[in-house]
Amino acid sequence: MAAPLPEVASLWTDTAASRPRFATLSGNRQCDVAIIGGGYTGLSAARSLAAKGQQPIVLEASRIGWGASGRNGGVVSGKFRLGFADIATGWDIGMARRMHDLGLEAIEHVRELVQAYGMVDADFRESGSLRCAHNAISLDALKKDVAWLHDALGDRSTSILSAGEMAEETGSRDFTGGMLNAHGGIIHPLNFVRGLASGLAADGVPIFEQSPVTALRRDGQGLVLETPTGEVRAQQAVIATNAYSDLTAATAEVQRTLIPFRSAIIATEPLTGKAGERLLARGRSYIETRRMMRWFRKAGDRLLYGGRGAFGKNDSPAAFAALQRAMIAQFPDLAGIQVTHRWSGLVGMTLDSIPHVGRLDDRISYAVGYNGTGIAMSTLMGKYLADFVTGGKPDIGLLATERLKKVPFYPIREPAVRLVAGWYQFLDAIGR
Repeated sequence: MAAPLPEVASLWTDTAASRPRFATLSGNRQCDVAIIGGGYTGLSAARSLAAKGQQPIVLEASRIGWGASGRNGGVVSGKFRLGFADIATGWDIGMARRMHDLGLEAIEHVRELVQAYGMVDADFRESGSLRCAHNAISLDALKKDVAWLHDALGDRSTSILSAGEMAEETGSRDFTGGMLNAHGGIIHPLNFVRGLASGLAADGVPIFEQSPVTALRRDGQGLVLETPTGEVRAQQAVIATNAYSDLTAATAEVQRTLIPFRSAIIATEPLTGKAGERLLARGRSYIETRRMMRWFRKAGDRLLYGGRGAFGKNDSPAAFAALQRAMIAQFPDLAGIQVTHRWSGLVGMTLDSIPHVGRLDDRISYAVGYNGTGIAMSTLMGKYLADFVTGGKPDIGLLATERLKKVPFYPIREPAVRLVAGWYQFLDAIGR
């Protein structure tokens, strides 16, 4: 049996409520639907399946919250990497409206789960989000986005802030303006996923940790899922492993459709009584408009700062140092402030910049590729996965995928990602 996957030290693990404990699968079990992955998608799917009268079992390779569900920045957003105006141009206004509605529904679903299970420790705050324009070209694009949302979709939740308003809002004079969105907010991501797992367990849904699915095969009229210490027989299976689909060969079919991109996060010491205490005082989430974007938010009285560009399979001291330099450049008040936490995790990127949800065949369904905005959307897609599993065909716009597209030249994906990232960094540097 392989050694357990190591714990990931982060601000979330240090500030989380008590961790629920779940057994490791031992022996043989039977169920209607076996779910591979105990993150937001897998747990949400289990909840919706149970509500439909199905008997699900959740199999998590490590501990609940070990993967992206416990490592992310805790930003609850209903946006996609592909803009709604671009969707209207590439498809039609009806598709843009449906995708917009799905984004709002995703945020609402997070609220529903927090309330349903009384997750006070999740600290969900619907404080909105702010896109911070790093130059005049970006600000002009944001103004066009706001005008289009107002005129085409009747969405009045967005507005433009001036450079002065941005300085007052963030405490930084690094931005030419910004786009405020009243929807979305922030959450303690690890407490959210653990709270969801605890609620499901109390409802009678079996959850097994340290139970990686090492093989998935057909057997007669059903499926067999093997783990190092047990076996599950099921009529249907769900793959909900996203960027961590390479842990075993059982999920290789979806692994090759994703480009895993490492994202790094740093957190400061508590700022109460120190320089920087008044930064980001309104408690929103904030994201830059650069291609190699950086984002920031408050967690309690600490400032979190994250971004893409940490390559390879492990944490990168160089990436953490680069983040700290960028943070101080934007927030000079933090120059003498200690960084107490550094961690990273994988983001599942897709070639078309949107999540993929559907069926591999008549017995296996999947949802992957949240492109860095997974808290809300991955949770909602778990709900819709239950519809696919039980024979439904829900309207999920562009997210419905009849056939997964594999990443071409997959073995050389890492140098290709480095090349693209380098080009993006160059464009950001010259202000394009």
